[in-house]
Amino acid sequence: MSEELNRQTLIDDEHLRLLSLGYMISAAMTAVGTLFALLYVFAGFVVAAVLSRHPGMAGDTGQPPPAFIGWIISGIGFGIFVFTLALAAAKFRAAICIKRRKSRTFCMVMAGISCIGIPYGTILGVFTFIVFGRPSVMRQFQAGVPPTV
Repeated sequence: MSEELNRQTLIDDEHLRLLSLGYMISAAMTAVGTLFALLYVFAGFVVAAVLSRHPGMAGDTGQPPPAFIGWIISGIGFGIFVFTLALAAAKFRAAICIKRRKSRTFCMVMAGISCIGIPYGTILGVFTFIVFGRPSVMRQFQAGVPPTV
């Protein structure tokens, strides 16, 4: 029985190590994705600058084009930037929590959120649910047992 328990512990430690690595990679990819949101912020600034200096068109009522359109684009881009940056930080925290065997509930919530990212996030989330559903892993998180490596 003790040999089987040690074997299961080694398997659990390895699976949790791989999940932690998966969340680190996912956090890095999400952080890289924030750069696309910054493109929207920059594009919004450009649109606002161009529209504020653009002369009225023929047949126009004499009013300049609304420059606030650019500011709306920038605001949406900035909101997406902040959201994706927070998501990357949460995934990074989940990786640290898995490594330290803390906050099982938070890790499960992040697994559910990761399932939205098809296909890699879904795979990561489903594997997290499978591994975290094992009684031996539940005991490790309850006791806060560090990995045996």
